[in-house]
Amino acid sequence: MEQWKNRVAVVTGASSGIGASIAKELTKSGMITIGLARRVEKIDELKVDLPENLQNNLHAVKCDVSKEDEIIAVFAEIDRKFNGIDVLINNAGTGKFGGLLDKDNSSFMRHVIDTNILGIVFCTREAYKSMEKHGRNSHIIHINSILGHTIPPSDQLSPSSMYIPSKFAVTAMTEIHRQEFIRSKHHIKVTSVSPGYVKTPIVPQELLEQYPDLPLLEPEDIAHSVLYVLGTPPHVQVHELTIKPFGETF
Repeated sequence: MEQWKNRVAVVTGASSGIGASIAKELTKSGMITIGLARRVEKIDELKVDLPENLQNNLHAVKCDVSKEDEIIAVFAEIDRKFNGIDVLINNAGTGKFGGLLDKDNSSFMRHVIDTNILGIVFCTREAYKSMEKHGRNSHIIHINSILGHTIPPSDQLSPSSMYIPSKFAVTAMTEIHRQEFIRSKHHIKVTSVSPGYVKTPIVPQELLEQYPDLPLLEPEDIAHSVLYVLGTPPHVQVHELTIKPFGETF
């Protein structure tokens, strides 16, 4: 991680769960970290877990990644204030249980698309503008899911109606971004990190009660995998990293 010391990372959805763990680990590794979230006070609370000399390197910025205009304004301000963006972690996501045929699920399905798909599209586009302008080696990581690669049988754990399609879109976007970055002639890596179930607020409590022995990863496991990916030398690009808790059945 020495190559990223004192450089700038943006983490979306940094107020809790995986995003919070990633934001803390990047800051501990010496990066200037900007955590984006709707609940910025939750990001400020993360500073108590950081060494005192690094607490000022974690910055909280309010941004709803389902809103394109907010993304454009926030990324432009980060570029101006911090002299560019070097790393982007597209972590923000949403989902709930339900089916594609559920008649009362339309508004939430649109919200999933706006957050899980278009949020990544617009955040990556705006980060790329900064990366292109400053011309430094950069890296973008999409926090995907194993559900972006496989669909569990209907008698097993079934997540939200649009969550699986949105994560399959992330898998496709990773390859599209890889090809576009190559054509750009800029040294920008892109990686998809696909965890199994992780112990975060997005996993419903009723699911944990129904399956008390459900294998789960910890948010820190994903944060450490991000550090591994970022720590690879410039000629190495990890395209896809899949992480499952031991005992996961799909």
